[in-house]
Amino acid sequence: MTDFAERRRMMVDTQIRPSDVTKFPIIEAMLAVPREAFVADAQREAAYADNNIDIAPGRVLLEPRTLAKMLDAIDVQPDELVLDVACGMGYSTAVVARVAQMVIGVEADESLASEAQDQLSAVSADNAIVHTGALAEGAAEHGPYDVIMVQGGVETMPEALLNQLKDGGRIIAIFMSGALGEVKIGYKSADQISWRLAFNAGAPVLPGFEAVKEFAL
Repeated sequence: MTDFAERRRMMVDTQIRPSDVTKFPIIEAMLAVPREAFVADAQREAAYADNNIDIAPGRVLLEPRTLAKMLDAIDVQPDELVLDVACGMGYSTAVVARVAQMVIGVEADESLASEAQDQLSAVSADNAIVHTGALAEGAAEHGPYDVIMVQGGVETMPEALLNQLKDGGRIIAIFMSGALGEVKIGYKSADQISWRLAFNAGAPVLPGFEAVKEFAL
């Protein structure tokens, strides 16, 4: 029988800590949440690999390093409300739930959303819920949010999401340009967002986050 607890420890020791992620709440969360429970049965053996895992057409579960570094960069506090966009089967939401006060996961795929809610209940993430709806529309009824995390690639950030961020809040996403991606943090002040580079990573561009194509005559 596979020792997934040992694989979690190895994931943290070989992927997370060497990436300069040292905040104890993040390490504790990554050690505690069973990543194998948030992927399809056929992918459980690959759950702790250091790469993105396909969970649906054009959708991935971000590699452990990327998620950990995003959490480290955005610095979620225990009293904060977080919107977790494109939560898939709920792994990122379960991890964030261990460091935040409350997490709202957003998932457009109804089957993924249902699975996410079931798995969050199974791991006793009682401070997390899943909202089913278009990813780019977020979940305004539960906001505004201190932190917004986007679990996938973006080319442009929808105004609907930026409007759900509190003044003084932060948003983090992987901005893709072709095959290259940069994780950027946006800081909101007086209805303006200022972005800064955090690190490099990559993921497929999420539906609703594509740049509008310009056609030349």
